Amino acid sequence: MERNRLNTSHFIHPTSIVDDKSKIGSGVKIWHFSHIMKDVIIGNNTIIGQNSFIASNVKIGNNCKIQNNVSLYDGVVCQDDVFIGPSAVFTNVINPRSFIERKDEFKSTIIHKGSSIGANSTIICGNNIGQYALVGAGSVVNRDILDFEVVVGNPCRNIGWISIEGEKIVFDSNGFAVSNGKKYCLKNNKCFLI
Repeated sequence: MERNRLNTSHFIHPTSIVDDKSKIGSGVKIWHFSHIMKDVIIGNNTIIGQNSFIASNVKIGNNCKIQNNVSLYDGVVCQDDVFIGPSAVFTNVINPRSFIERKDEFKSTIIHKGSSIGANSTIICGNNIGQYALVGAGSVVNRDILDFEVVVGNPCRNIGWISIEGEKIVFDSNGFAVSNGKKYCLKNNKCFLI
């Protein structure tokens, strides 16, 4: 794959490696010392920070920002508009052993549209991050995160709800809220856009 500044559809820093059979969208920027393996799909206008590793079969949507020192392993899917903070960690096997081959046991992790994962977070494989959710820096995600949910800590725990624009949602006594002209409802401890 062409790896120089002359390609007008995307930018790949000369120190980075992009293996054949990867699909890189227009407007993508791949910074220093990153490695994109074969059969990766990266959507339009996505940024891959320096020293990142994207394993085979990973899918990354449009307008994503993958910060420095992030490794995404086989089984990870990032939908559109996802933010992954620096040094966030993803796993793909629940019970790894160096002396046992478990490549047929990889578990998938889906990071849904618009969600953000803070720096130094750890996402245990098989757990999905809901739409527009926010994982606080340094959190350990060991369960599915709901749409619009805010979690922090180890293990992660709910501390509230967040809007599409990234602002805290404060519900009235009936479980309704308005943020930036959008209406939200909290029902059965789940947040919905209405």
